Amino acid sequence: MKTLLKTLLILLISSIGLFAQNGVHQTSTLYQYPTEPEVRQKLEQWRDLKFGMIIHWGLYAVPGIIESWQICNEDWITRDSTSHYDEYKKWYWGLNKQFNPTQFAPDTWAKAAKEAGMKYVVFTTKHHDGFAMFDTQFSDFKISNGPFGTNPKADVAKYVFDAFRKENFMIGAYYSKPDWHSEYFWWDRYATPDRNVNYDIRKNPWRWNQFKQFTYNQINELTTKYGSIDILWLDGGWVRPLDTVTDEVRSWGAPIPPFSQEVDMPKIATMARKNQNGLLIVDRTVHGPYENYRTPEQSIPKTKSDTPWESCITLGDAWGYVPNDNFKSAGKVIHNLIEVVAKGGSLLLGVGPTAEGTLLPVQVERLQQIGAWLNTNGEAIYKTRTAEEFNDKEVFFTKGEGSTHYALVRIPENQSATAVISWTKNLPKVGSKVYLLGEEKSLKWEIKDNAVQVFLSKKALEKVKSSPALAFKFEK
Repeated sequence: MKTLLKTLLILLISSIGLFAQNGVHQTSTLYQYPTEPEVRQKLEQWRDLKFGMIIHWGLYAVPGIIESWQICNEDWITRDSTSHYDEYKKWYWGLNKQFNPTQFAPDTWAKAAKEAGMKYVVFTTKHHDGFAMFDTQFSDFKISNGPFGTNPKADVAKYVFDAFRKENFMIGAYYSKPDWHSEYFWWDRYATPDRNVNYDIRKNPWRWNQFKQFTYNQINELTTKYGSIDILWLDGGWVRPLDTVTDEVRSWGAPIPPFSQEVDMPKIATMARKNQNGLLIVDRTVHGPYENYRTPEQSIPKTKSDTPWESCITLGDAWGYVPNDNFKSAGKVIHNLIEVVAKGGSLLLGVGPTAEGTLLPVQVERLQQIGAWLNTNGEAIYKTRTAEEFNDKEVFFTKGEGSTHYALVRIPENQSATAVISWTKNLPKVGSKVYLLGEEKSLKWEIKDNAVQVFLSKKALEKVKSSPALAFKFEK
C-alpha cells in the first residue's frame, strides 16, 4: 500500500495543472442584485474589504493531495492505472483515522492573514468528500470523530471562526452542496461514475428529499452554533435546478443528468438569513438571487465590472496542502490584487495548512511581504471603486472618495521603478497635487503629449527600488 500511495502522490502532484484547468469557473456577465436592504448593506461592506483568505483544509491534507477530486471517477482525473477504484475510495475514507492535527493553532493563521492585509476569511467547513471540519450532529464523518476528537479544539470551524473574528475579519463558511460520502447522494447500491448524484432522483424522491433535509440541517447548524457568519459560500455548482444549467456548466465536461439536483435554495436562504441577518449567500455559478457575488476561479476577467465579484486564486498551484508546491511570489500576488481591484473585484487568496495544522514558513513569508506593501499602499486598494478607465498597460486605476483617484503602477519582476512614471488615462486635473503613497511631499508632474509624467526624486526612487508596485494619489 505504501508503494501505491507513493505512486499516487507523484501522479496527483504532477497533475495539479489538470485539476486546476477542469475546476476553473470563468466570469459570467449574469448578475442579479439582492433585494433585501440588510443584504445589500453587507454586500457593500464586503466590497470595501478587497482582500481575503480561503482555507482549504481536510482529509486531503494527510497524504498531501488535491482536495476531494481523486475519489470522483471522471476521465480527467489521474490515478495509478493499476489501482482499484473501490479500494482507492476505501483508502481515502480511511484517512479520517489518521487526521490528527495536534499543532492546530488558528490564532497563528489569523495573525498571518491580518499581517498580509486581508480583511475576510472563507473556511472550508466541508468539501465534496463530505468530511466535516465542524462538529455536525448529522454525520459521523467529521474531524471530531477521530483521533483529534479528544482535543479541546476538535470542533475546528468554531476555533477558526473565533480566531479570525478576534482580528475583526468578516467570516465566511465554505460548504459543499454535493456530499460524496452521504448515502443520500452517492448511494452504495450503485457505482459512482462522476460528480453527480448516482441514482435517478425522479425514481427515488424519498432519498433525494433526505439529502435536501441533510443539507438544510447542516447549514442550520453552521448558521446557529458558530457565532456571527457573514458569508455562506456554497460550492459544487452542478447541484442545481436543471433549468439553470448553462453553457458555462456544460463546459466543465461532466455529464448533465436529465433531472434537477436542486436542494431548495429559497428554503435554505430563508432559514439561514433568519439565523444570520443580512447574510451574503454565494451559490456559485447559479446566477440569480442566491449568487450575491460572482466567483471566477484561478483567473481574472479581461474587463472591469461594477457588479460584485471576487477572483479565487491560489497562493501555490493547489488549493490545499501539497508537498513541494510552487508558490507565487509576493509581487505576483500584489500584481493580481491590483488588477482585480482596478476591475472592480476582490481577491480571495487560497492558502492550505498542513495535516498538522500549521502554515508553511514560505506561506507566512509571502503573506508578510504582501502585507508590508499594503501597509504603505492599502489606501489605493481598500474601500475603492472602479475608475472611468481601469488601466493603461501596466498602470491600473482605482477611485476613492470624491474626485480622489489612484494610479497603481506594476513593476515587472526583476526590474525597478524608473525616475519618470507616465500614463495617458485618468489624468490629474490642473492644479492637483500628486503624491506617492508612503511619502509626505508632493511630486513634480506635467502633462505632455496627452500623457502625465510624474518625476521621482533620487531619494524616493531609492526607497521604492525593490517594490513590486507604486501607488500615486491625485485629484481628477
